[in-house]
Amino acid sequence: MGDSKIQKEYLASQRRPRLLQGRPSGATQKGMSAALIPQTHVHRGGYSPVPPVSEPRAPDAGQMQVPPGNPLLLSLTLQELLARDAVQVELVPEKKGLFLKHVEYEVSSQRFKSCVYRRYNDFVVFHETLLHKFPYRMVPALPPKRMLGADREFIEARRRALKRFINLVARHPPFSEDTILKLFLSFSGPDVQNKLKESAQCLGDEFMNCRLAARAKDFLPADIQTQFAMSRELIRNIYNSFHKLRDRAERMVSRAIDNAADLLIFGKELSALGSDTTPLPSWASLNSSTWGSLKQALKGLSVEFALLADKAAQQGKQEENDVVEKLNLFLDLLQSYKDLCERHEKGVLHKHQRALHKYSLMKRQMVSAAVQSREPESMEQLESRIVQQENVIQTMELRSHFSLYCLHQETQLVHVYLPLTSHILGAFVNSQIQGHKEMSKVWNDLQPKLRCLFVGPHGAPAPPRPPQDGLSAH
Repeated sequence: MGDSKIQKEYLASQRRPRLLQGRPSGATQKGMSAALIPQTHVHRGGYSPVPPVSEPRAPDAGQMQVPPGNPLLLSLTLQELLARDAVQVELVPEKKGLFLKHVEYEVSSQRFKSCVYRRYNDFVVFHETLLHKFPYRMVPALPPKRMLGADREFIEARRRALKRFINLVARHPPFSEDTILKLFLSFSGPDVQNKLKESAQCLGDEFMNCRLAARAKDFLPADIQTQFAMSRELIRNIYNSFHKLRDRAERMVSRAIDNAADLLIFGKELSALGSDTTPLPSWASLNSSTWGSLKQALKGLSVEFALLADKAAQQGKQEENDVVEKLNLFLDLLQSYKDLCERHEKGVLHKHQRALHKYSLMKRQMVSAAVQSREPESMEQLESRIVQQENVIQTMELRSHFSLYCLHQETQLVHVYLPLTSHILGAFVNSQIQGHKEMSKVWNDLQPKLRCLFVGPHGAPAPPRPPQDGLSAH
């Protein structure tokens, strides 16, 4: 039976009277209660990122409230998002642990005025808690964990990725107002992981705590599915383009660093050449004064080449921080949106279809049982199971609409971040202008020092003359 046919059958059943009228039996009451009681699913290593099926409950005071105006629309600017918090993640120099050494991070929040120490596994539990509580929101991915042999380059790349992760989370509208973020950024006790797990166990997910969950469908546009498909395709294209831009920016940074290394070595070789004390052969004694002057000049040039190397390295470092890292931040955001779309399709939608299919099978059993004139008790049990399954389907329908509601808001959030691209481009252009200006000044300062390298016919310095034909002598 097709999905649409199953849905029509289910909706029709909601309009016609039950087969068994009157007061529900004990089994029926028990089945209805079981469908409404929230449960917490726990697996080894943390809490399941997919919350159990349950009806939304009334939130306590201080929990998520209904915003004024149209709650579906976000009224945020990029500046307001960035101003929510600025979190720094730095490596702690000393590795702790008696036997297995591990990396520890100093995490400081400007908003909470806090400074705490976290391990990578603390970030893992925090990430699982976010997925458990906000399954319909963009939760950025964590960088991979390397068990053994983590070199300095890997550790630094992971630190940068963790910094991007926590800043995206700290600036996300629902996340930034949740207690688990404050707990992670400010709790200085000995075991933050247990605190996070307790928080996830005590509270349900966003669907269960949001006042709008049961009415999310009322705020959705009629063409929400079309909008979702268009937005998903647009963001996929943006991601692909920015992935290529990031790769090219990384190559430019790498070339700048290589250029700095080459300039430094070039200067060192000039210095070594100028410091050479090997005596001249007798036949070259007539030109000894000339060679001595050249050596002195070559040795002096190494200072400028060291300065050029420093300028090139500074430009590469600046573009790595202001261009590559911001591109990576934007890509992390876009990837989390892609992951959310996949969770939406493979999660709540898939569960909804499975619930409808199971309901269809139960209805067939009911028809078959009525034809075979089974005992009233077995009919009552089957009716109880159908009632319970209808409750499950109703909940899944509510979750599907709430998932689309959240997806619509997350799509808006991605568009709020889009102006970041102009910031990135501006930083790249300014870095190139500043870098070329500073290096041009050093080159210009270097040029007058080349005069002593060109000796005239009577041993006097002569200005350099460009060759007319390749390397032909004059």
